[in-house]
Amino acid sequence: MKYQIIPVTPFQQNCSLIWCEKTKCAAVVDPGGNIDRIQAEAAKLGLTLKKILLTHGHIDHVGGAKSLAQAANIPIIGPHIADKYWIDNLPKQSQNFGFPHCEAFEPDQYLEDGDLVTLGEQTLSVLHCPGHTPGHIAFYSAPSKLAWVGDILFRSSIGRTDFPQSNHQDLIHSITEKLWPLGADVEFIPGHGPMSTFGEEREHNPFVADQLLL
Repeated sequence: MKYQIIPVTPFQQNCSLIWCEKTKCAAVVDPGGNIDRIQAEAAKLGLTLKKILLTHGHIDHVGGAKSLAQAANIPIIGPHIADKYWIDNLPKQSQNFGFPHCEAFEPDQYLEDGDLVTLGEQTLSVLHCPGHTPGHIAFYSAPSKLAWVGDILFRSSIGRTDFPQSNHQDLIHSITEKLWPLGADVEFIPGHGPMSTFGEEREHNPFVADQLLL
């Protein structure tokens, strides 16, 4: 699986353009905004956009999803239905976070733990990882040993759990029981900031390092 990180919105959210190298079929993970930039990058790389993949319902991750779906005539897939609350409340999120008005939408498909998402000849596994939001999911490419984790985990940090419907214990469980078993050598693209590996975070992350959770 090939990828290009495209920071979007004033929050510099890590939107990812991902694609199957053989077929040039592409998806956009978490298009929070700046859809012109996303489409221009896809065109420059000679890619055909096929779908939008959402990790969770916060505006900096989904704010451009409806506009991009309409512009490219592609479906919106994800997150888990437990984040319907957040997507339905996008107009309120716009006001709260100082974003341009953003309409609510209905994804074409919600995802469940264990689902598979295909992209050309590539397949992504879906992991339901509640905590930051109740319907948060991660996408994992086993052949590439690469995961898209949204706001579950960051380099040297973890997702916030002070939002409505957040749960700190659920977040820790998602990290340790869903992400860590994928392997220490797995790289991950977080929703914000630099990439890391699960092994690096298990050793040094001040919130979820192994020695802190014994």
